[in-house]
Amino acid sequence: MPADMPQLYLITPPVIDLAQFPATLSRLLDTVEIACLRLALASPVEDVILRTSDALRDIAHARDIPLVIADHVLMVERLGLDGVHLTAAHARIRKLRDSMGQDAIIGAHCGTMRHDGMTAGEAGADYISFGPVGAQALGDGQTAPRELFEWWSEMIEIPVVAEGALSRDLVESLAPVVDFVALGPEIWGQDDPLAALRDLTAPLR
Repeated sequence: MPADMPQLYLITPPVIDLAQFPATLSRLLDTVEIACLRLALASPVEDVILRTSDALRDIAHARDIPLVIADHVLMVERLGLDGVHLTAAHARIRKLRDSMGQDAIIGAHCGTMRHDGMTAGEAGADYISFGPVGAQALGDGQTAPRELFEWWSEMIEIPVVAEGALSRDLVESLAPVVDFVALGPEIWGQDDPLAALRDLTAPLR
């Protein structure tokens, strides 16, 4: 990506077939420059999380890509991961920073609320994620407007991530005012996830 363009942040599917997905992920990571990978499994089964984390950690780290896990804080050190992505604003970020150390990545998804983002940043989050950006039938229908990212990029130094129901037009619109564009659900349901990713991110090249 050009230096003035946001970096790509990849989110895994919620359900992963370890017989097929590692090859798909490897192909994608070898073709497109990815800054960070988030393991975002829907399964609450510990063994599933352990086996999937092991497989994806080796793929990501072989390419010098950090791997963070959604919410499962205790898995980070145990599995040799790089950090955690909190899917809801947390009052315990400061305690997590103290316990995980300065090198661990702590990201916080703050929905559409600027105040929550500022609170998480002040508590020690390394990046703030806002979204969904695009309209969707899930949740309460609220979206994070471009004005939120524009204000953040002008006023706050903490990196900001745009995610959720992104389209090619939204990627192009947000490119000047975000540090990362997070994609995952937008591509995994397509016949060719790599082609879908390249199409969505065409405005960044």
